[in-house]
Amino acid sequence: MTWNRNHLLDIESLAPDEIVTVLDTARAFKAVGQRAIKKVPALRGKTVVNLFVEPSTRTRISFELAEQRLSADIINFTAEASSLKKGETLKDTARNLEALNADFIVIRHSASGAPQFLARVLNASVINAGDGAHEHPTQALLDAFTIREKKGRIEGLNVTILGDILYSRVARSDIWALTKMGANVTLCGPATLVPRTFEQMGCRVTHNVDEAIRDADIINLLRIQHERQRKTMFPSIGEYTTLFGLTKARLAKTKPDALIMHPGPINRGVEIDSDIADCDRSLILEQVTNGLAVRMAVLFLVNGGKGPQEIGAV
Repeated sequence: MTWNRNHLLDIESLAPDEIVTVLDTARAFKAVGQRAIKKVPALRGKTVVNLFVEPSTRTRISFELAEQRLSADIINFTAEASSLKKGETLKDTARNLEALNADFIVIRHSASGAPQFLARVLNASVINAGDGAHEHPTQALLDAFTIREKKGRIEGLNVTILGDILYSRVARSDIWALTKMGANVTLCGPATLVPRTFEQMGCRVTHNVDEAIRDADIINLLRIQHERQRKTMFPSIGEYTTLFGLTKARLAKTKPDALIMHPGPINRGVEIDSDIADCDRSLILEQVTNGLAVRMAVLFLVNGGKGPQEIGAV
C-alpha cells in the first residue's frame, strides 16, 4: 500500500498503486458506513474548510457528510456570501482561512489550476473538488471504485465515455484513472466536443455512437457543459439526442451486462432516456453512495493514514 501525499490535486500525477490504495481504503470505509454507528474519530480535532467558489450540490454534500463521519470540524464557505464578491483574491481568502487553523481546504473553482495554486501558497492540505475543465479527481476515484466493485476488476475492461469530453473535468480525470488501471477507454460525441487530440492521453476517439458502445462493458455518460462552452458546439439539443443520446434502441445493441454510469446532474431525455437512468443496469445512485466512502478515504489518507489496514483501529 502506498500513499505519502498531503494533497489530492489531480489523477494525472498519481501512480496506479496510489489509486489502488484509495480504492482499498474506500472499501473499508464503505463497510464502516454499514455499521449502526457510522462515525469514526479519524479527523477529530481537525478543521476542514469547504471552499466552494463554484456552485455544487452533490460533491459539496458528499464531502460535508464524509467530514462529519470522520468527526472533523467543518466550515462551509460559499463565494456568494464572502469577501471574494468584494474583490478579495483567492490567495488572501485562503490565507485568512488558514489563519483560523484550517487543516484541510476542499476547493471547487471555475479556474483550472486553482487547487495547485493554493497548495503552493498554503500549509494546509488541499483537496481538489473540481477545477474548471481540468480535473475532478474524487469523481474519477469513485467511478473507478464503482467499476471495480461491480465488475471485479478494471484492467482489460472496455469503457466508453460518451458526451461532452472537451469541457468535462470528469472526463479528463476518468481517462487518467482508467488508463492507469489498464482499461481500454473509448471517447465518443460530436467532433466539436471530442477532438482527436484526446488520443494523446491513451484512448480511442470515435464519432460513431453505435460503434463506441457495441463492445463496451461500461458506458459512462456526460452531460453537455453549457456553463463552460463559449458558444454552441452543436446545432440543437434535439439533434444531439438523436445522434448521441443513449436510447432504448441503442442500449438493446450493447452487451447484455454493460453497465451505465453518469456523474450527474442527469439531463433526462437528452444524453440518456429516463427509463435507462432508472433501470437495473444503471449505477448512478451507487456512484453517489460510493462517493461518500471514497471521499472519506481521501481525507483519511491526506491526513496521514497509510491504508485500509488502519481503519479497524479508528
